[in-house]
Amino acid sequence: MRRLLMLAFAVAVVWFGGGALVEQWTAVREVRAAHPTRWGRVLAASLLTLLSYAVLIETWRRTVRSWGESIGYPTAARIWLVSNLGRYVPGKIWQIGAMSVLAERAGVSAAAAVGSALLVSLVHVVVGFGVVALTGWSLMSSQLPSGAPVLPVLVALAVGIVSLPWTLPWGSALASRISGRAIAIRRLPLTAVWITAVGSAIGWLLFGAAFHVLGSAVLGRATGDAATSIALFTLSYLAGFLALIAPGGIGVREGVLAGLLVSTGTTTVAEATWLVVASRLWLTVLEIVPGSVLLLARPSIRPFSRSVSS
Repeated sequence: MRRLLMLAFAVAVVWFGGGALVEQWTAVREVRAAHPTRWGRVLAASLLTLLSYAVLIETWRRTVRSWGESIGYPTAARIWLVSNLGRYVPGKIWQIGAMSVLAERAGVSAAAAVGSALLVSLVHVVVGFGVVALTGWSLMSSQLPSGAPVLPVLVALAVGIVSLPWTLPWGSALASRISGRAIAIRRLPLTAVWITAVGSAIGWLLFGAAFHVLGSAVLGRATGDAATSIALFTLSYLAGFLALIAPGGIGVREGVLAGLLVSTGTTTVAEATWLVVASRLWLTVLEIVPGSVLLLARPSIRPFSRSVSS
């Protein structure tokens, strides 16, 4: 039944997404002809994305240290990039599961492996919405109806992040009962949560800035200001990530991004169509190629010392 649902979803995405692309194809070809791709800017956008990966990998390493564990950067990078492939498997839990298993194989305790993966994933999503609210404040204030609870939402996000040292152990106990596997996550120091939050924020800003540069590379002009690009890209990426049945957020992210670009007057329909197609191809290469190369290379992973001096 589950496979049938996933197949139906994939068919629907291809049908409606492909239909929209066919309808706009003539206009898209005109956009492409008028604005040849600037490959230097594509390279710059790719470097910004890889830099965001580097920040997120280091953030995860520092989170692991909060459990009194140690892991070298090369091994952490391999684990992070390989487990990142899990987002292309429906369900989204595969990415966290792969990170936990690979970390355990590298000598990290089960509690640190599972806990750090959960913490980074939760904080990354919460901080992502915070980044959307802050960078898109002026845009949202003009789009949302008056009296929309933007400030209370920001406060709720901040409270959610701060409360993670207390709520994460409770969540691990619940996960233990559901899975039947002993997962003991002790209470974290608040500094670990803030390190994760700051690293996630920097990662989102770099990722959004990369999309801003990519827009100018394929359309020949900036898609609004940098803050707007960051807000629109981050919101669409979160929508794709939270769509559990969509592998890699394919279809969902593009639909949300195209709708936001057009509804905010940032691009025309044809420009939005070409930009989301180009960004999907670009993003898929950057997400799949590094992890796939490392997965095929299969370098040996050496165990690390369990203790870390503070």
